[in-house]
Amino acid sequence: MSVVKGRLLLVPNALDLGSQPVDIQQVLPLGVLQQAARLNHWLAEDARSTRAFLKRVHAIAPLALPLQQIDIRELPRPGKGGAAASTAGDGIWRDLLSPALAGQDMGLISEAGLPAVADPGAALVAVAHALAIMVLPLPGPSSLLLALAASGLNGQSFAFVGYLPQEAGARQARIKELQTQSLRLGQTQLLIETPYRNAALLGALLAGLADDTRLSVSCGLTLGEGWTRSDTVAQWRTRPSQMPARTPAVFAFLAG
Repeated sequence: MSVVKGRLLLVPNALDLGSQPVDIQQVLPLGVLQQAARLNHWLAEDARSTRAFLKRVHAIAPLALPLQQIDIRELPRPGKGGAAASTAGDGIWRDLLSPALAGQDMGLISEAGLPAVADPGAALVAVAHALAIMVLPLPGPSSLLLALAASGLNGQSFAFVGYLPQEAGARQARIKELQTQSLRLGQTQLLIETPYRNAALLGALLAGLADDTRLSVSCGLTLGEGWTRSDTVAQWRTRPSQMPARTPAVFAFLAG
């Protein structure tokens, strides 16, 4: 008799990584917290931060097991090429998903926001599909979509392009390339950066983009001090904004 496989639930996390924690009920639906509370098997980048998340869940919806008994498995670290290799035939990935193969539901969680979106969990989701494990995304905040919605830029055609090169020449070349693409397609370009480089990225964008390009920056989304500013590059240069060095930000631009 074949075993009915468990599901892989994509559990969203709050966006307050590195900041003062917000009331988790303000950013995650009660139903998601209740789903998370009943899971005994988790996949995560960092077991310690996942335990911290589960403590916050427990304050709202009691966990099915004591925290010390919950199985938390860490994902392989990405290699130099980006995401770790992921195939259904790779033993390490099958081992990570073994509870689901044995009939137990599992949770996949990101450090912030939605799992598998700008997140190494995408590799695991690909393996789950290859192994015929049902993948169920749960609703929660995505900094990319929140920033796009708040930007006033084109929400019908957009591209997430991730991080820019750190070397100044290569970074400026990439900015010019993305501006050309944005102008040609009428497409909003979304970027992120490590928080301590927020100011450097803003400076590079202001140096490399055309005056009439519309630039939007969203910082600290869902936090009490969060903000979004959308202006032309010329207006940004005239009236600069101070960028925090510890708070995540999303940058978006649309060429005029």
